[in-house]
Formats: sequence, C-alpha cells, structure tokens
Amino acid sequence: MAQLITKEEIEKIARLAHINFSETEIINVMNHLDAVLSYAVRVEEIAKDIDVPSFKNCNIEREDIVIPTDTQSILAQAPEREGDFFVVPVIIEGQ
Repeated sequence: MAQLITKEEIEKIARLAHINFSETEIINVMNHLDAVLSYAVRVEEIAKDIDVPSFKNCNIEREDIVIPTDTQSILAQAPEREGDFFVVPVIIEGQ
C-alpha cells in the first residue's frame, strides 16, 4: 500500500506546530501516522459493507416533562441575587 502521508507533510505540520523533529523522528512519526491513516481507511472500507443507520443530523423529538423544583433552595446558594434571578458579573461589555 502506498504511503498515505509524506515526509513533506510531516515537516509542514511540525513547522506549523513549532515542533523540531530529527530525521529519525520524522520517519517514526510518518510511519505511525501512516499506520493510523491506513487503519482508518480499512475501517471505512469495512463500514461500507455493514448496513448501519446514520444518526448524523438526526433530530429526535420527545415530550417535554415538567418537574417541579424548589427554586428558593437553589437561589439561597447564590452569592448575589435580584428577585428570582442570579446576579452575574458582566463578562462582555455592551456596545
């Protein structure tokens, strides 16, 4: 099987990540990444043969269940509150 990742790609990734590799380390990383990518390709090939439903972008609807909660016990723990609301510090200044 052909290499899935080249030495030049490893060097580019290392440069972008500000990592200095020796020649031996580049070869080792290239071999390890190639093994991982080969495995991923093999898994993808096997997955094509299996009829598994895709749950990607699948909306699941359910009935809303209202559970009564004692909000006062939760609000009692707030360091600062205003009525029935928590007071929180401003994180982003308004425009």
